[in-house]
Order: sequence, then structure tokens, then C-alpha cells
Amino acid sequence: MILMVASIEDVAGMNIAQQILDYYDFEKQLEVFRYQPVHQGSIHGQEVKLIFTSEEITETQFITDFFTPHLLIFLSRHASASRIPTLSVHTPGNLGEAEHGGIPRKVSISPASAMKGTLLELTRICEEMNLEYEVCYEGTHHGPSLDVPTMFVELGSSPAQWADARAAEAVAHATMMMLDRRARYPAAIGIGGPHYNRKFTRAALTSELAFSHMIPKYAVPYVDTPMIRQCIERTVETVELAILDWKGIKSADRSQVINALDEIGVPWKRE
Repeated sequence: MILMVASIEDVAGMNIAQQILDYYDFEKQLEVFRYQPVHQGSIHGQEVKLIFTSEEITETQFITDFFTPHLLIFLSRHASASRIPTLSVHTPGNLGEAEHGGIPRKVSISPASAMKGTLLELTRICEEMNLEYEVCYEGTHHGPSLDVPTMFVELGSSPAQWADARAAEAVAHATMMMLDRRARYPAAIGIGGPHYNRKFTRAALTSELAFSHMIPKYAVPYVDTPMIRQCIERTVETVELAILDWKGIKSADRSQVINALDEIGVPWKRE
């Protein structure tokens, strides 16, 4: 079963969820979750549930106490000071302290192929709909930290975009179309560079590589060998490679990253 989750406190998440209900064949169930309706449909031959929660989406560590999906997709807003219109995907989890939900130093299991499929569909649909939105990966950050394959699909980066029905429609279609993509790609982790990493995004869009966890430059100093190993092991696919955004890693931190990858036994290359 695939589980999609939106928070009633999140305008963008609810906007995306409404587009899914408007365009796809979901039925309201007698079942409720936390006093909110549960919708269920068969999409591309797969059972999909769409549920709502009153908590902020990052504070849903409890979700797998009630459901055990083989893929969990959070529909969410994305906020940034730049306010650049952005459609993004990432895996949740904390590389360090749990400042926004989840568990300290624990990342969720990353579905690299599903994220790449969503990224590809977002790019295609944005072009078809002539939407002026940037499509990108984000680094691994915030809660929850879950033991099932988990991804966020986000609409941002300001209230103007959260309320944009056409952009929400694009996210809805991309997410649902991804469910029909059965390809599994060779996986990589990304290390270094900005939180919104255009290099990793471009690599995923122009090659067979699918990125799972991405460790931005600001997180590299406190990410040690066990944390890098966790990012590798908590990926659905076998991680075959680490891509280093070379100029996006401080020179003082490069040796510790390379030593960790060599110790773990994962090949790496500079981007």
C-alpha cells in the first residue's frame, strides 16, 4: 500500500491533496484517521490511501504506528527566504539534532528511484503547463525519521505559490504519474553544495543516476562515518556511488568525507 499524507494546517499540502481527489478516482472510506476522512483508490494497479492530519507534517513521527506502507509520500509546502517558485523532492530525517521533528541523527529510508521518477515528471509537466517553477532536489532535513521508504513532494516557496492551483495540479499529476514508473535506477548519495543542489538535480535529469540522501555543505562538518554509513544503508536501492560537490565542501572537511567513504567502501567522484 502507498500512503499519501497532508496536514490540514498546510495550505500547499491541502491544495495538492484536493487536486489529487479532483483528478483521480479516490473514494471516501468509512474509516477515519484522527477524526479526518480517509480516501482510497487503485492507481496504476496499486492501492493508494490519502489521509490527513492536524499536526504539522514534520511532527508525524507517529504515522507508522497506524500504517505500514511500502512507500510514504508527504504532500507539503516548501518555504524559503528566496521565495523562488520551486517544486522539490527530498527524503526526511535528521543528519544532526532534531530541531523540526523526527529523531536526532536518524534519517528515513530513502526511495531514490521514486524521487527521481517524481523529479522527471515534475520537469515534464512544468514544461507542458508552461509553469515558471524551478524543479530541484533538497538535502535531507527535518522530521519525521521513519523506517519505511519516505519522501516529501513540496510546493513553494511562499504563500503565493502554496495557493497556486495550477502548480498544485502539476505536483498532483507528477506524484501520481510517478506511481506508474517501475524503473529502478542506480543510486547515489550526494555530499556538499547548497541545500537546493542544482548539480545533483541536473545529474539525475541527464543520467541514469538517482540520488537518495543528500548532505548539504552546512551539515558536512557534523556528519561522521556512522552517519554517512546510515545514509547509504537507509536507501531502498543499493548505493553504488557518492557524488561530491567538490567546490561545495570546505577544504578542511574534504578529507574526513573521503576517509569515511573509503572506510565504508563506497566509490566516490567529484562533480
